[in-house]
Amino acid sequence: MFVKVDSLLWSPLAAASLHVFEEFAWPGGFPRWYRTYRGNAKSVNRCFLVIINAGLLITLFEGAIAGRTPVGVALLLTFSAILFSNGCWHLWASYKSHSYSPGVISGVLVYLPLGLFEYSGWIRLGRASIRTSAVALLAGMSYPLWSAAYHRLPKNEPGTTPSE
Repeated sequence: MFVKVDSLLWSPLAAASLHVFEEFAWPGGFPRWYRTYRGNAKSVNRCFLVIINAGLLITLFEGAIAGRTPVGVALLLTFSAILFSNGCWHLWASYKSHSYSPGVISGVLVYLPLGLFEYSGWIRLGRASIRTSAVALLAGMSYPLWSAAYHRLPKNEPGTTPSE
């Protein structure tokens, strides 16, 4: 099987763009769904969502530009694992909530195969060692853990002081 480097470079950005579109444009509704799922999570506000998703897309663009370098490949592998774990999370959250999680369709149909495509492609081309791939996989798959930890942190209401 022949894999084109350009496909490996740009597929994560294309996949993430599609996923963000599903979550926020069509059919959209992710912020409202997530607040219900997490019990009115105040950590998920418009500013947070814009920053986190813009950061994701910018990072994937930079990864595609730098992807022919060892650091670029490692970045793309790490973020491919983050996307893969996000697809798994959407599937789990839909199952757990018995509802459609905006993002589950692209998460399952695009993010899960993307992870396999990226890892097998870069390894087959000899651009990623097993060690680099394993470190990127562990770092990327830890996303649900630190994301859950962040969203569980107590948030102070405006005008209050942190409790000691």
